[in-house]
Amino acid sequence: MKKLFAVLLLVLCNAAAAETITAAVAANVQYAFADLAAVFEKETDHAVKPVYNSSGKLTAQILHGAPFDVFLSADMDFPEKLHREGFAVAAPQPYAYGALVLWTLNDLDLSDWRALLASDRVQRIAVANPKLAPYGREAINALSRLGLNETLIPKLVFGESISQVNQYIHSRSTDAGFTAKSVVLAPQMQGQGKWIDVPADAYQPIAQGFVVLKHGQASPAALAFRDFLGSPSARAIFTRYGYLLP
Repeated sequence: MKKLFAVLLLVLCNAAAAETITAAVAANVQYAFADLAAVFEKETDHAVKPVYNSSGKLTAQILHGAPFDVFLSADMDFPEKLHREGFAVAAPQPYAYGALVLWTLNDLDLSDWRALLASDRVQRIAVANPKLAPYGREAINALSRLGLNETLIPKLVFGESISQVNQYIHSRSTDAGFTAKSVVLAPQMQGQGKWIDVPADAYQPIAQGFVVLKHGQASPAALAFRDFLGSPSARAIFTRYGYLLP
């Protein structure tokens, strides 16, 4: 009986120690995050519930009191702002570097994609709002550096986040669009359409920052998730989805 009681007490203690935290997650990480959350729960018994949106929208929600415990941004600027204004426990650290691709579900030859986008074959090009989404900002920077912005600006259709851009592309509401490489490498998207890397020297490496927020500062699970992002398990997931590692 004593042994059974001890086992039950251990189970109850472990259950009590396990937590569920809420993560604000940039839209480009959506597909990778499902794998991250599953492995994190398996390795720690803690669970993490994501809320996806553009980094700008999530930052605005946090500034207005949204009860998120951790924030995985698509850049360093938004989490740095939260740190400066007292909403994050420490300065952001990069957890991954994202890459840009051009993606289409139409029957288009992307081998000479610059000429293609400037041609009459392409009338609408999806891109994330550069004021809200770092991938949108760097897509616009890339077009500028490649001398395409004046030609293509009239064709651009802006989405609030990479998720909305993906919807535009996937539904063929646009002929093509600029999205995160992690999206086209997701198992759910394999074999759907065509994509090509945007030249890496045409935009700044997209350093993506992580912070523990003040709401989660007393949570062992939030601190465990911070440590997990640098683990071999998490790094393998990020690599599989096309991210470069810090």
